[in-house]
Amino acid sequence: MKTSYRYILWAVLPALLFAGACRSKGAPEAGVPAGTEAHEAEAPASVTLSAQAVAAADLKTATAETRLVARLITAAGELEWNARRVVHLTARTPGRLERVLVVRGDRVREGELLAEIYSPDYLTLQAEFIQAAARARRQAGNAGEEEPARAFLDGARERLVLLGVTAAEIDDLGARAVPKPLLAVRVPLSGTVLESGVVVGDAVGLGTSLFRLADPSTLWACLHIRERDLAALKAGTDVVLKTQAYPGEEFRGRLALIGDVIEPATRTIEGRVEVGNAAGKLKAGMYVEAAVAAAGERQALVVPEGSVQDDLGESIVFVKTGERTFVRREVVTGERFGGAVEILKGLEAGETVVTSGSFLLKSEIRKGGLEDDHGHD
Repeated sequence: MKTSYRYILWAVLPALLFAGACRSKGAPEAGVPAGTEAHEAEAPASVTLSAQAVAAADLKTATAETRLVARLITAAGELEWNARRVVHLTARTPGRLERVLVVRGDRVREGELLAEIYSPDYLTLQAEFIQAAARARRQAGNAGEEEPARAFLDGARERLVLLGVTAAEIDDLGARAVPKPLLAVRVPLSGTVLESGVVVGDAVGLGTSLFRLADPSTLWACLHIRERDLAALKAGTDVVLKTQAYPGEEFRGRLALIGDVIEPATRTIEGRVEVGNAAGKLKAGMYVEAAVAAAGERQALVVPEGSVQDDLGESIVFVKTGERTFVRREVVTGERFGGAVEILKGLEAGETVVTSGSFLLKSEIRKGGLEDDHGHD
């Protein structure tokens, strides 16, 4: 009989030990409401300030509200040079390069000297102009000869202009009557040297490529607009561009063109946006994400732009839950509308958010080592 009891004890003991282990991990202790531990683990990151701290921080708040906003269509694209501000400089007369003052990547200003060419043709045209100017002076007041002399001078001037000689240089040539040995190649517009395919000593012929330049003050964003979005778009509407290089920064432009050809493989059409680049931050070749204003409106939950903070790579707001109590809340943002930002997740209409003075709240929460409010959807 003792053997039977010992057998039963050894058979039941593992099960009892297993049940105890399960209770210690999963079941609450006596007197502790179920779910208390989970609630404590998900406790929101909150801070309660004194009245003096609230006054010192100058906290300002606003209410999250749902309102009608313009419908926006998103599209991806790339930046490229404004083709209307790109120049290809070629040799306008045969000769030999005596000086080259710029290389690819240099930034130049309108009128700046790029290179100088020794050209026998240029010397010949200067001599013709000097002779024509002298003849025009001799025939001044001569009724029968003044007009032909003036026409000959104008023709000689025009041939110099076609070589790229400036009006000031031509006037100086007429006054001094001394030919210049080298033809100056000057910058027609301020910008960046994209290509420089020549070096000192190169022989050039008529039409030889010298330089390509582009003005970066305005760029084109070439967007890939989905076919299904075409009906809601029209040329001339405002566009907001974002880049990976400058997170959180917006660049504004105008939809200048909607193309006429659908790309068969992607079912998209080109949309061209002209965007200002006075600060020079945007670069040709950058990828961009665009939000284009479209016909119609939609409902969106919005808060003032200043209420959304970046904290360790997360977008957060501080929600006022008591007279002096504030909760850190992670949110997912959407579009921005002139000082307001759309909240896609993490906030509800009617909640009060801090718009100014969040620095103190972030500092207090970090000192407390509290966790985020991940339990709020």
